[in-house]
Amino acid sequence: MLYYSRHGKTAELAQHVVRGIERKGVEARLRTVPPVSPDCEATVPDIPAEGPLYCTEADLRECSGLVMGSPVRFGNMAAALKYFLDGTSSLWMSGALIGKPAGVFTSGASPHGGQESTLLSMMLPLLHHGMVITGIPYSERALLSTTGGGTPYGASHVAGDTNGRAVTDEEKQLARALGERVASLARQLGEEGAK
Repeated sequence: MLYYSRHGKTAELAQHVVRGIERKGVEARLRTVPPVSPDCEATVPDIPAEGPLYCTEADLRECSGLVMGSPVRFGNMAAALKYFLDGTSSLWMSGALIGKPAGVFTSGASPHGGQESTLLSMMLPLLHHGMVITGIPYSERALLSTTGGGTPYGASHVAGDTNGRAVTDEEKQLARALGERVASLARQLGEEGAK
């Protein structure tokens, strides 16, 4: 599980994805990435003061599946996550992520502010890595009843213009469903690979 969160809503959604992963009896390793700064002299400690550890290439190499999340940034993933992914070319060259399942999630101010394009933007580098992308099928009835976030492309949350909107029951349910789906696929693909 890899995510970047600036104001906490993406991190909150990540916790619900983790619950879905763990429901399937799979261990979830929660990781984040450091922020980027326009100040080229800026540095951050190797270990964050709070929250999950920063993701390393080894974390990705060792994972059996990946769920990745980012806040909406003008219809795209956040720069911090993109910056991290841009540095994973050695994993791409070695094929370390080929055939592993992946899903994506996001949080943004409005339902029409680029949530789906943000989800798609996160899928692109995962496709280049050869990952098997999954979304949320319409058998998850919350996709049809949600008045907030949630798309077949991945889980999402509509935070409101002041980031004060709580994660709805449907958004939680869809985040857990995404986690369950990626965990189930990781198990299935792992079993097939062991044959």
